[in-house]
Amino acid sequence: MNDNNILKGGAGTALLILSALIFLGSLVVALTNLGSQGHASFNTSSTLPWGQPIATYLYFALASSGLGLLASLPLVFGFKQYYPVAKRCVFLAFIILIAGMTVLALELGNVFRMLWAIPLNLQIQSAMFWMGVFYALDLLFLLWKFSKLDAGEWDSKTSKQVGIASFIGVLLASGNLALIFGMMSMRPFWFDGLLPIYFYFTGVTSGMAALVFFVYLAHGFNRDKMHPVMQSLMTGALPKMFAALIGGTLLFIAARAITGIYSNNPEINIVWTDYLFASGLYHLSLWVGLLLPFVLMLNGKLRNQVNVQLLVSVLVFFGLFAERFYFVVGGQVVPLFKGTWYPGLIAYTPSVTEWALTIMGWSLAFLLCVLGEKFLNLSAMPDAIANQDKVNPAIA
Repeated sequence: MNDNNILKGGAGTALLILSALIFLGSLVVALTNLGSQGHASFNTSSTLPWGQPIATYLYFALASSGLGLLASLPLVFGFKQYYPVAKRCVFLAFIILIAGMTVLALELGNVFRMLWAIPLNLQIQSAMFWMGVFYALDLLFLLWKFSKLDAGEWDSKTSKQVGIASFIGVLLASGNLALIFGMMSMRPFWFDGLLPIYFYFTGVTSGMAALVFFVYLAHGFNRDKMHPVMQSLMTGALPKMFAALIGGTLLFIAARAITGIYSNNPEINIVWTDYLFASGLYHLSLWVGLLLPFVLMLNGKLRNQVNVQLLVSVLVFFGLFAERFYFVVGGQVVPLFKGTWYPGLIAYTPSVTEWALTIMGWSLAFLLCVLGEKFLNLSAMPDAIANQDKVNPAIA
């Protein structure tokens, strides 16, 4: 059976036009408001400087890192059953990171000044400086790795070396991003030396959600159109890993919540009790966006159904996006240097401009993905794997 990608035809063209229109529309709204009002068009302030655009960037950056780590399973560690999704993982990691960086660039203010100010100032004691360095290297290695895979170099010496370099780059980039938050002792909700581990794990979960959705989208949500090896993976190892990742994410969140609620530091306790758990949207993202998908994926029969896998991927996608939002904003709702003796928490609701940037980021990622599916063979895999009728059951 051939691998039939419906996005190479008319369906891909229609989605390309739709995503391009949404991207251009949201970009025009964002640029118009930023050009006329600047950062005043954001609902952030000197007391709560990071809002939804930063949460959007965090989500995309970690999803990209998660996809990069998933790609390393076959390309670095030799788990050959994941070869059918390796090339798509590398491509998605690249374009999702591009989308995240675009949102961040527009959030910073002067887009062009950062191109020379950040590298030439060499603020080597700043974690943000190293975030820029490591994510630039991450982009470079992802692009290099994709070029090798696109040329059919799956197991050459150079390809393996680039794969290892890319894996290290992903760890450094997302780990450093975690430390930007985790080293802030004046923000107790964020202050956590184990935050890099939390970011790695939840990043892989969001990356897996993106991977599952875009694999099915490319094949018209019809598993019969997939290559037999891909079909075997989507009914074997991959959904089992997805279930384990969702379960692990829930454990991480539960551990942070329990520790926070019982903490004797009121600047941590009050964020959980009076902000996160006082929000109906947070409860919805937790119970419907993560717990429900975990329960569905625990059932062996449901886990392998196309509709269930699609539903779970979408729910986890949005559930973890909300988690990033509450993580970023939650760390700032207690007034800095005033503490809980200051009455009330800082109120924040995203503005139209901030929503425009978020929609722009999502639509840009979707646009670039459809372009890749339409003009690149993202389902490619080594001939030795493609020629198998199915993945070895002992492996899958």
